Amino acid sequence: PEFDNDHWSHAFRNWVDSQQFNYPTARETMASKMRTFRFIDKELRDVSSQLRAYCRKHFKEDYYLLRSIPGIGGIVAVGIIAELGDLRRFSSLKHLAGYVGLVPGIYQSGATSRSMGMSPRCHGLIRSYYVEAAWQAIRTDPVIQAYYRKHLGKDVKKIIVKVAHKLLSRTLAVIKTKTPYEVGVVA
Repeated sequence: PEFDNDHWSHAFRNWVDSQQFNYPTARETMASKMRTFRFIDKELRDVSSQLRAYCRKHFKEDYYLLRSIPGIGGIVAVGIIAELGDLRRFSSLKHLAGYVGLVPGIYQSGATSRSMGMSPRCHGLIRSYYVEAAWQAIRTDPVIQAYYRKHLGKDVKKIIVKVAHKLLSRTLAVIKTKTPYEVGVVA
């Protein structure tokens, strides 16, 4: 029960290391798996640190502007910079939202026109970054939280996409105006 979650803390890793097995092969197998886990975890942390350091050095202004937005941490900021490049190249929020995929897909045939949910033509990684960032922003920004609560009662997936779209809008505004985001300010 103490370690009943998906986060492998140091205490949990030590607990796994301390487990006793009836057979020596089981102990060796677990030790091998834990060495592999620790190696991959260290590599992931090292690469993440290097990417953040690179962005702080070469894209300092945009990196810190993105970090000022609630929900957007170091890894998401690096992902946005790496995958989208200079956000100033998008002439409008409509173009950026279409590229990221936070717009409805539309089916048109003759006189028929229907909304089909989220567009399948998208940059899936960035869209997922914004959806995850939206959940974090709801926890930390009262204005975003109020926007989320205003829509409660609807499908949660649709609400979180609305919040992600609002976050995308704020991202573009922060980058284009070169003004850090202020938590709690209605824009």
